[in-house]
Amino acid sequence: MAVTLDQPVPDFEAPATSGQTVSLASLKGQQVVIYFYPKDSTPGCTTQGQGFRDAHAQFEAADTVVLGVSRDSLKSHENFKAKQGFPFELISDKDEAVCQLFDVIKLKKLYGKEYLGVDRSTFLIDKDGVLRQEWRGVKVPGHVAAVLEAAQGLNAA
Repeated sequence: MAVTLDQPVPDFEAPATSGQTVSLASLKGQQVVIYFYPKDSTPGCTTQGQGFRDAHAQFEAADTVVLGVSRDSLKSHENFKAKQGFPFELISDKDEAVCQLFDVIKLKKLYGKEYLGVDRSTFLIDKDGVLRQEWRGVKVPGHVAAVLEAAQGLNAA
């Protein structure tokens, strides 16, 4: 069952960087931004991650936890996180359980070849675990600012 706006997001548990296991239940009481991206250390994904990194203090001020998710390994995530200085955790979703929960695996085309890949998407979950906003098919420029504005607005409500 995929997530639905204005409905509670089912709890999930997944391995993350820094030796952590992230679960939605453990983040109750805080807003959560979960952003899905295709691949570590690629230009668009690096730019997007840097945007969240650079706005991290503002997300923290809005009592919002940022989590990045891709199908890359924990080792790849640790390298990507260290190289870019990300102050947030990256979730390794090798079995695609979290990707399927958020319905972000889509048919894509590259050089005329079709394949299943991660659709760049972001989700804002409120302090009670309810999905309040989603962005699908994200274009990187300006995206982090839009997510931050929504998080700040939700926190003020």
